[in-house]
Amino acid sequence: MTVAVRVIPCLDVDAGRVVKGVNFQDLQDAGDPVELAHRYDLEGADEITFLDVSASSSDRSTTYDVVRRTAEEIFVPLTVGGGVRSTDDVDRLLRAGADKVGVNTAAIAHPALVSEIAQRFGSQVLVLSVDARRVVDGPPTASGYEVTTHGGRRGTGIDAVAWAKQAVELGAGEVLLNSMDADGTKDGFDLEMLAAVRREVAVPLIASGGAGTVEHFVQAARAGADALLAASVFHFGTMTVGDVKAALRDAGVPVR
Repeated sequence: MTVAVRVIPCLDVDAGRVVKGVNFQDLQDAGDPVELAHRYDLEGADEITFLDVSASSSDRSTTYDVVRRTAEEIFVPLTVGGGVRSTDDVDRLLRAGADKVGVNTAAIAHPALVSEIAQRFGSQVLVLSVDARRVVDGPPTASGYEVTTHGGRRGTGIDAVAWAKQAVELGAGEVLLNSMDADGTKDGFDLEMLAAVRREVAVPLIASGGAGTVEHFVQAARAGADALLAASVFHFGTMTVGDVKAALRDAGVPVR
């Protein structure tokens, strides 16, 4: 049975507002998260992802109030990430209305957190968020990609492909693979990195970073992505969720 590809608008939230930049720099205001989530729900988004982009770097908890108000406005699954450090954080987000929770920085520091969350809430709740980039400086990794933290500002030297595989073995139910090199550039998803992770994990793989045209979404689906995530192209009206789904259908890619 062929799985239908999901289209997921992403809300990068900083201090209660949606922001978007290039490579996580020069952030621009893109609107109110509750209003945008409602709009994308009406446009036919399969899910909404809400990332508190400053939660880990500024060492504060995710904005539960905005999560709660967003969850009340939409009828599709809501994934929330940013600043999740414990199973209690996951519990609070689920109670605030999140359907799934993304973990990144804390899981790198404490891989056992992945198992703890999966055992307490089930793997279907846990999305491993991997902010990866090609290794240019520093020691090479086997795959050529490394994991970064703090919005791509810190390299870890950890092989991104090996980390995704390890986290799935520990219980992650999905992998959100964000190319820090492509993020916000609109030059296309990192298809080589997607394919490299696809070969190693069997769970749903979400492509993120670099969407600029509807053809980019088609390319990512063909590279093995089960879901396609984007932000600025939706926020600033370059295209709609419907445009992306139409292009996928025309290319013979099953969509919901």
